[in-house]
Amino acid sequence: MARVKASQLREKTLDELKTQEQTLREQIFKLRFQQATGQAESPQKIRLVRKELARVLTVMRERAAAAPAAPGGA
Repeated sequence: MARVKASQLREKTLDELKTQEQTLREQIFKLRFQQATGQAESPQKIRLVRKELARVLTVMRERAAAAPAAPGGA
């Protein structure tokens, strides 16, 4: 799995990031399931996917913080 840099993620739209987040969460679930049943090929892959998910969530959080707050909100 190729490592994706945060700068590459910043170029994507919010919808693309949400899709990638969902895909990564599903992949983590499958890898954990494989590990629990003893079928994991590479235990290191879980760590890499989790880091990738963290990068995606970080970029999404940056965008949310940069967006102006809604007027009249509490």
